Amino acid sequence: MRVERIDHFVLTVRDIETTCDFYSRVLGMEVEEFEGGRTALRFGEQKINLHEAGNEFEPKAREPVPGSSDFCLVADLPLEGVAGHLALCGVEIIEGPVERTGAMGRMNSVYFRDPDGNLVEVSSYSTR
Repeated sequence: MRVERIDHFVLTVRDIETTCDFYSRVLGMEVEEFEGGRTALRFGEQKINLHEAGNEFEPKAREPVPGSSDFCLVADLPLEGVAGHLALCGVEIIEGPVERTGAMGRMNSVYFRDPDGNLVEVSSYSTR
């Protein structure tokens, strides 16, 4: 067996509505409600399932804690455009632009935090 790709991952959050507002407004993700009263953030062919702290769905991580995630998302525009968009949304960049190595090679990244304190990296493989 060989794993092909990531389908989804789970973020445990303090407030689902606040999280949905942030990720849809800042990163253009679509909010999706699905079976059993669950909520997800959809983008590309992936999604982030949201669990509210204290009301997680089973099975769940052994110790789900808001603000403990660190992940990288790939943008569809050069990093200068990403940084400008984040500034317009009032999101503070805490590091970057910096060069990093991603799954497909060299990329440029900026880092910021979501409302729960998760470290979000947005990257661009574009050299423009």
